[in-house]
Amino acid sequence: MDAVPAADLIDRGSPIRSWFQLAARKTNIGREILAGLTTFATMSYILVVNSAILSSVGIDTGVLISVTALAAALNTALMALVTNYPLALAPGMGSNAFLAYQVCSAMHIPWPAAFGLVFYNGILFLILAWSGLRQMVLDSFPPTLRVAITCGIGLFIGLVGLKGSHVLIASPQSFIGLGNVTSPECLLFFVGLIFNTLLMWRGVRGALILGIFLVTVLGLFLPSSSGHGMVTSWPTAVVAPPVSIEPTFLKFDLGYLWTHFSLAFPIVLVLFFGDFMSGIGTTLAVCQRAELLDEHGRLPRFRQVLGIDALAACTGAALGTSTVGLYLESAAGVEAGGRTGLTSLVVAACFLLALPLHPIISIIPAVATAPALMMVGVLMMQSITSLNLRDLSIAVPAIVTIVIMAVGNISDGMAIGMIIHVLIMLCSGRAREIHFLTYILALMFAAHLFFK
Repeated sequence: MDAVPAADLIDRGSPIRSWFQLAARKTNIGREILAGLTTFATMSYILVVNSAILSSVGIDTGVLISVTALAAALNTALMALVTNYPLALAPGMGSNAFLAYQVCSAMHIPWPAAFGLVFYNGILFLILAWSGLRQMVLDSFPPTLRVAITCGIGLFIGLVGLKGSHVLIASPQSFIGLGNVTSPECLLFFVGLIFNTLLMWRGVRGALILGIFLVTVLGLFLPSSSGHGMVTSWPTAVVAPPVSIEPTFLKFDLGYLWTHFSLAFPIVLVLFFGDFMSGIGTTLAVCQRAELLDEHGRLPRFRQVLGIDALAACTGAALGTSTVGLYLESAAGVEAGGRTGLTSLVVAACFLLALPLHPIISIIPAVATAPALMMVGVLMMQSITSLNLRDLSIAVPAIVTIVIMAVGNISDGMAIGMIIHVLIMLCSGRAREIHFLTYILALMFAAHLFFK
């Protein structure tokens, strides 16, 4: 008699097998568990990085760790049960830095109001996801500016990483200057950056979290340049009860949008376009790789996927975090064999299991997350290769958008880039190439800039 694989023995007669259609997807429970662990390993850095970024607005790090884990677990589990796809969600990189450093710090908008704008972004996303307008909105936004926005946010995130490690500092002579590269923080940053680069180049799963771990451990033995203790403080405990999310739960301000409309609405649009486009692109990329598209290249239950992605933004705002969205790291689980929602359920369980570990997570210094931020920025910047920068009608709006987003204001960068794009197209006799909604958006952005 032929030997029966262990995974098949676990699967046989299991209600999980029928519920998640494991046989139809040519997978088994063991493979799905491994895939879920792989996905979690590649995206678990968000527990550290999201907490470090949003804590700059005055929210306790322990609270943010709980919020991040719960937001990821709840929305990923919902995606698993409703769609049966191996898709994971968590607070997104890019939107968290945008809210913390641009919206709250630079524009002086209180964090409850910022989370309220995240909530409205989710409502707008939900309306379009469940209507026939979603394709029209996508067509109205120039593809070149979509790429420029992604690159602009990527460059901004990279600058945040360089600033957090003190590699770059404010300089009255040159706007941005080089810090003391021989300081412990700078040296740790370069060690982490090279380590992350080598691991990712070799395709190592969980490279970012391994880099964070390495720098954190090394920081335990290096004195801080401030002269107070070490770069990394020793934890007071290994495990502890999760910190309550009461300080942020349902604390969002839904009235700010209406009392500061000209200032706040462009922020909603920045959040929306990032969430909407990322959701569609991530879903199709991951599900195509998992061979879940039908013979016409369409994804069954696509509307449900986008609907849950939109609801995730709303629930994330209610819990107290930035936009929660789909993670491209889900592809790591697909490469490990994940084909169903069982993979996502494993990811959700891992996020819940991380909750008692907040004393360990809380000691991770900013310099440990800085190389991860830099790597995320580099990955986002790579999309610039899809732009034909020899065409000045493409290059000028794109580069202006990227630069203003990185060193100025992200919403202003998008607004000015859109206006310049429309004006160049009009003046070059290519008005018919512009979608009518693009004109409306350009006029709205112009009004924002004029009345701010």
